[in-house]
Amino acid sequence: MSSQMVSVPASRTINYLRVSITDRCNLRCCYCMPEDGVPVMPHKEILSYEEMLRLIGVFVTAGIRKVRITGGEPLVRKEVVDLLARLHRMPGLEEVTLTTNGVLLNEFAADLKKSGVSRLNISLDSLKRERFAQITRRDRFEEVVAGIQLAERLGFDPIKINVVMMRGVNDDEIGDFFRVAKERPYQVRFIEYMPVGADNSWDPAQFISSKEIYEEISQFGRLEPLTPGLLDGPARCYRVVDGAGQIGFISALSDHFCERCNRLRLTADGQLRTCLFSDAEVSLKTPLRQGRSDEELLALIREAIRNKPEGHGLQRVRPEACMRQMSRIGG
Repeated sequence: MSSQMVSVPASRTINYLRVSITDRCNLRCCYCMPEDGVPVMPHKEILSYEEMLRLIGVFVTAGIRKVRITGGEPLVRKEVVDLLARLHRMPGLEEVTLTTNGVLLNEFAADLKKSGVSRLNISLDSLKRERFAQITRRDRFEEVVAGIQLAERLGFDPIKINVVMMRGVNDDEIGDFFRVAKERPYQVRFIEYMPVGADNSWDPAQFISSKEIYEEISQFGRLEPLTPGLLDGPARCYRVVDGAGQIGFISALSDHFCERCNRLRLTADGQLRTCLFSDAEVSLKTPLRQGRSDEELLALIREAIRNKPEGHGLQRVRPEACMRQMSRIGG
């Protein structure tokens, strides 16, 4: 197969693939799923690691240079460290990263480091134990904090802390999270509350824009814009002046970044999504299991990239835009 970078309208270069390896999770975050959870996919519907590795190899041929492993919670799936090590050795991949809720990070951090993963995204929506338990519906705050601290000691760099900010829920902690970025070498990333999934508890009254968060942070310290790297995602990042870390903003609703979106998503059941907020999917599992060649799979991927929408058109008043649960898409 020939290696050719695929470009789509508005000069977007697609080089970043997010791969969900499971829809199972050990938390029940209020913005992700209902309190009782959602039905999990049958095991036979989930791609095997061998199937994932083959598809990722085809994606590399299509120009993908960065892969982020997600879930659900990826660390609940057995032998995930071996998968990451094999991805780290895959020719053509320049970066392999992991997104985790941190609950099992203390157990896995050392092995993740040995596998070749050096960059971590860790979800943490509150610095208060009781509030963390309210948001996630699980009392696992201490485990997450211990995992973050161990990751720092082991030399993971960068460590990105993902914070979904919700008005009236945790927006009184903006200053506290800023102080974390000032004191520790982390990138604290404020993510706008997004309407993803048919059964979440999304409430437009809880939406708070990145601009509002930025303005509040300006009361606590100064930020200096950073130039994004070629493989970086949609976050607008800033250095904390006179601090150890960084602040990032992911503004999916208030400041659409569609024109510079460089990402694709592969779900755990083998569906290719070119936009988080669209339920349009291309099945790669079906042709893969039918014995199609890599060239045929590559043609499907390139066609999906060519059809990647130039914008999602999502507004805060349209929570029905994406019906698949986030745990089934990949965080």
